[in-house]
Amino acid sequence: MRKSPTGRLGSIYTSFNPKSRFFGWAIKDIGLEVRGLVNVIVAFSKPEDARNIKNILTRSGFSVVAVCNSGASVLAQAEGLSDGLIVCGYRLKDMLYAGLHENLAPGFSLLVVSSPSRWDSRMPENVVCLPMPLKVHDLVSTVEMMSQALTRSRKWRQQQPRQRDEGEKKLIGQAKRLLMERNGMSEEEAHRYIQKCSMDSGTNLIETAQMVISLIL
Repeated sequence: MRKSPTGRLGSIYTSFNPKSRFFGWAIKDIGLEVRGLVNVIVAFSKPEDARNIKNILTRSGFSVVAVCNSGASVLAQAEGLSDGLIVCGYRLKDMLYAGLHENLAPGFSLLVVSSPSRWDSRMPENVVCLPMPLKVHDLVSTVEMMSQALTRSRKWRQQQPRQRDEGEKKLIGQAKRLLMERNGMSEEEAHRYIQKCSMDSGTNLIETAQMVISLIL
């Protein structure tokens, strides 16, 4: 678990005043490129803590999609999301943050607000800690940092070739065999032909393979 370098100890309520000068600095420092790009869920056992943090993040341009008091609520909200950032306390109403982390999809990161005495250096890299009391600037800059990392990770995943299921592989294989049998193509030529048709028609390989099969049969 990593520590944000600028946090201080104390009550969670300290510095949660949107009129604070730290809030103005945070607005200026925040990176516009990540505002609204990452889904943020705020979860604290005390509703007032959750509302305070939600208000700060929303005013800073982040997309807070849910405010929760229990781990079960967080998991329900995260179910329809591919990734996101959970800003939470050490203990929710029904579980510790570690239990929440174990049940979240790999695309989620946790920002845990707690006393440093509860931190564990063996925790995963996608769990970051901020000590109490929070300064608004520290909260916003840390959420920005984690949002940038999540955005980079999402972009990398989107650039990876999609893994086709067995049915799709069989469909492409059938189209190639038909081209090889009817047109005397090699397997490599048949594959290139399907790829070219796909690019020329603006359809994906599966749709192109289906068209080839329908035209030949």
